[in-house]
Amino acid sequence: MKIRRWALHLVVTAYSIFALAPLFWMFYSSFKTNAQISQSPLSLPTSFHFGVFAQAWRIGGIGKYAMNSIIATAASTAIVLTTASMAGFALSRLKFAGSKSIIVLFTLGLLLPVQSYFIMQNQEFELFNLKDTRWALIIPYASMGIPLAIWLIKTYIDSLPKELFEAARIDGSTDMQTYRFLMFPIIRPALVTVGIFSALSAWNEFLLALLYVQDESLKTIPTGLLSFSSKYVTDYQMLFAALTMVTVPMIALYVAFNRQIVAGLTQGAVKG
Repeated sequence: MKIRRWALHLVVTAYSIFALAPLFWMFYSSFKTNAQISQSPLSLPTSFHFGVFAQAWRIGGIGKYAMNSIIATAASTAIVLTTASMAGFALSRLKFAGSKSIIVLFTLGLLLPVQSYFIMQNQEFELFNLKDTRWALIIPYASMGIPLAIWLIKTYIDSLPKELFEAARIDGSTDMQTYRFLMFPIIRPALVTVGIFSALSAWNEFLLALLYVQDESLKTIPTGLLSFSSKYVTDYQMLFAALTMVTVPMIALYVAFNRQIVAGLTQGAVKG
């Protein structure tokens, strides 16, 4: 048994090192010149000057792009959490005609890639003049996050004792009161999980941000980082410094809420 546990720990450790190696390489490459990166990409830097991060922030306009990413990510995540928590509660605890069909419809949202409905979405944004606005990113980001969010929250609520909701109904609680005062505090791990997944997806999304937003003042980080590259030259030192600054906050956010994320993903699996 101990040998199996040690073997498992060894495999997990090896996988963690393999997964973190590119991030570590990106970080220490930001302290090397472009020539050093090209000639010896795997060698360690000879000196560490953290001023490169301030320079990348100032020259690349990372602050402006970061603010746009924060707005798009926060708004879309808030929409996902609000709508998915309500829908998950309704589909799990409120029995009504067509509920199963709605679940199937949202399940399709997990299967269909964005490319399958991109043309129609693009036409709608043209019709309503949404391109080059913040809504051009907030709406699709929220739409892409809602199907998975509903599925996770519904599964989490399904695992909760029915007696809790029955007792609330007997005490005269309305559906909205049950949702607000009973269910909402209980499903906090599921909400954290959904929030982290939605935030990561919106923060890192590139394709829609590239196609829908051409206004430099509205660009988010993934498209803003293109400013470090031209047709013939890429400033890899600045690019790696900028990537480090925008990657670390998301990693820290995930680590900070790791326990809640695990609880939100595994709660439905231990249903009795």
